[in-house]
Amino acid sequence: MGKSKLIASLRTEIRRRNYSYKTEQAYCNWVIRYVTFHKLTHPGKLHEKEIVEFLNYLATNRNVAASTQNQALCAIIFLYKHVLNIHLNDFENLKRAKKYKNLPVVLTENEAKRVLFYLDGITGLIVRIMYGAGLRISEALRLRIKDLDFSYRQIIVRSGKGQKDRITMMPELLVQPLKSQVRLCKKNHDVDLANGKGKTILPHALSVKYPNAEREFRWQYLFQSQNMSKDPRSGIIHRHHISTTTVQRAVKLAAKKASITKNVTSHTFRHSFATHLLRSGYDIRTVQELLGHKNVETTMIYTHVLNRGGFGVRSPLDS
Repeated sequence: MGKSKLIASLRTEIRRRNYSYKTEQAYCNWVIRYVTFHKLTHPGKLHEKEIVEFLNYLATNRNVAASTQNQALCAIIFLYKHVLNIHLNDFENLKRAKKYKNLPVVLTENEAKRVLFYLDGITGLIVRIMYGAGLRISEALRLRIKDLDFSYRQIIVRSGKGQKDRITMMPELLVQPLKSQVRLCKKNHDVDLANGKGKTILPHALSVKYPNAEREFRWQYLFQSQNMSKDPRSGIIHRHHISTTTVQRAVKLAAKKASITKNVTSHTFRHSFATHLLRSGYDIRTVQELLGHKNVETTMIYTHVLNRGGFGVRSPLDS
């Protein structure tokens, strides 16, 4: 199996398991780097010793972060297990990259308002959803029309981290802006359909099960890009969601205008969401569910106020 055929098989197995395109790119890049490191030797001829050599090189020579080393290890294990069908034993002499425990950057309520003041339009709405509902940037951008439940004032997050669905609140302050965004999407979708387009990319190969769903309005992205683009997997020309880079740049610029000296990113608003809820007295288990954390220990990094009851949750954006 040549290098190109190996990567093609790897992509097939990744897509068969419905991994994200971002994960696909990362895994393929790590496998290429692994093979290149061993002078293009086929991975089938390499074993635990050579894998450890590559990972130790990343940790000691390249000084990569622990998460980067773990991602490389996951990619290689996936290759051996699902593509080459080779069982791997324990990795002896593996030097783990040092994992630093960084505290999240959190804005005060006043700082959050100051940054949001300089954010408008579609990027402003995205950041407000992240702060008002605790969404990750990828979760916010992947929202589709059908994920908004205006009747119950809730947002359904599909296939979040760990491929888990969850429900979080819809801030009352965002109900009308979100309805306006839906109307804008409907207008764009009608134009696309009239031009013979209007398809979208459905998750988990649903296009096979529901062949007409890809043109339905409810499956369209909520935060659509202005221009059509070609899907790298299917080749379909469709209206994808706007890029994370667009949102990140807008947040950086807004923080600068607001004279915030903290290192503010879009993810800072998710951190602030959790911290502000805990400060308001909401129970940590409730915050854990809203954030979609698997373990409460992950949520405890935000703990300022613990062991207080909280039932009906009101978004900090509505305070």
